[in-house]
Amino acid sequence: MLLPAGAAPEARLLLLGRALRAFTDGFVAILLPVYLLALGLGQWEVGLISSATLLGSALATLAVGHWGHRFTQRRLLLAAAGLMTATGLLLAGLGGMGGIGAFWPLLIVAFVGTMNPSSGDVSVFLPLEHARLAASAQGEARTFLFARYTFVGACCAALGSLATAFPQVLTTAGVSQLDALRLMFVAYGLAGVAIFFLYRALPDASGQGQAGPPEALGSSRGVVIKLAALFSVDAFAGGLIVNTLLALWLFERFELSLAAAGQFFFWAGLLSAASQLAAPWVARHIGLINTMVFTHIPSSVCLILAAFAESLPVALALLFVRSALSQMDVPTRSAFVMAVVTPQERAAATSFTAVPRSLAAAASPAIGGALFAAGWLATPLVACGLLKITYDLMLWRTFRRSEAASCEGKHDKGAL
Repeated sequence: MLLPAGAAPEARLLLLGRALRAFTDGFVAILLPVYLLALGLGQWEVGLISSATLLGSALATLAVGHWGHRFTQRRLLLAAAGLMTATGLLLAGLGGMGGIGAFWPLLIVAFVGTMNPSSGDVSVFLPLEHARLAASAQGEARTFLFARYTFVGACCAALGSLATAFPQVLTTAGVSQLDALRLMFVAYGLAGVAIFFLYRALPDASGQGQAGPPEALGSSRGVVIKLAALFSVDAFAGGLIVNTLLALWLFERFELSLAAAGQFFFWAGLLSAASQLAAPWVARHIGLINTMVFTHIPSSVCLILAAFAESLPVALALLFVRSALSQMDVPTRSAFVMAVVTPQERAAATSFTAVPRSLAAAASPAIGGALFAAGWLATPLVACGLLKITYDLMLWRTFRRSEAASCEGKHDKGAL
C-alpha cells in the first residue's frame, strides 16, 4: 500500500528514509528556537543559525549536482546519513557549553550539517532521493510516487511536531530543560544511524532504471535555469517564515505554549499531507502548472491575512487553510522537473533547481529574525505572501505552454 502500482520495490526504502528524516525535522524545527534561546542566544542569532543551515545545504546540494555523477547515489546517500548523525550529536554536545560562547560552534555545525528549519526538505538528501525515485517509476506512476513521497514526509513531520512535548515530560521528571532539549538532538542523530542502515539495502547501481548513467546538465540546461530562477523567488519568500520562525512568531505574538505549538504544527502537517496526496488527482484534471499556481495563491493570501489577525483562533484558522493548500505544488513540481529533463540529467537537474532555492532561502531567515527583533512581527508574513504570489504568476506565464509539450513526452513519454 505504500507504493503506487508500477513503482519498483526499492522505492519503499526511500519512502521509509524520508519518513524518518521528516519525523526528526518535525520536532527540530520547533525546538531549535527554544534550544537556542535557552542557551542565552537572541532572536537575531536564531535567524542567523537558520540561514546557516539553508546556506550549507545549498552548497552541499550544488556539490552533488556538479560532482555527484562521479559516485554512486547509494554511496552519497550513506555519506549524507553519516553527516546527519554527526549533526545531531554535535548539536547536543555543544549545548553543554551554554551561553553566548556556543554561538559560533553551533553556527558552524548548522552550516556543515543536515539540520532543516523549514517545512520542506532542503537537505542534500533531496536530489539523491528524487533521482532514485524518478528511476523507480514511469508515466503517471511517477507523479503518484512523488505524491506518496511528499505525503509520507508531511505526515511524519506532523507526528514529529507532537514530539516537542517530550522535553516538558522530561522536565516534570526532574531533568533540566536544557538537558531535555539536548536529548532531542541526540534522537535526531540516532535517526541518521537508522537511515544509514536502511540505505545500505539499496541496489548499488547508479543508473538503474535510466537510459544511461547520471550525467551533468547538458541539453536541459536552459529549462533548468529558468526553473531555478523562479524557484529561488519562492524559496526566498518561504525562508522569511520557515517553521522555526513561524513558531517564534506564535510564541511572541500570542504567547503560545510549546505544547500548543506542537499541536498546531501536527494538525497543519496533516493538512499538508492530505493535500499532497490529492495533488496528482487535481493535476490529472487541470495540469501540473495550474495545480501549482492556483492552489499556491490562496494559501499566500491566507498568510498575509494571518499577519493582521487580532486573535489566536483567527490566526490559527488562516494558517490551517494555508497548510491545506500551500504544499500541493511540491509533488507536482518534482514530477514536472523530472519530466522536462532527460533521464540521465535528473540528479543534476534536481540539484541545480534546489541550490538556488536553498541559497535564496538561506538569506531570508536572518532577515525575518531581524524584523522580529525590531518588533515588526507582521512584516515577514506579509512579504512572504506577496513574493509567493509574484512567483506563482511568473511561473504560470513562463510554463503554461511548456507543460503541454512535456505531456507529449519530450524526454519521458506519458510522464505527466
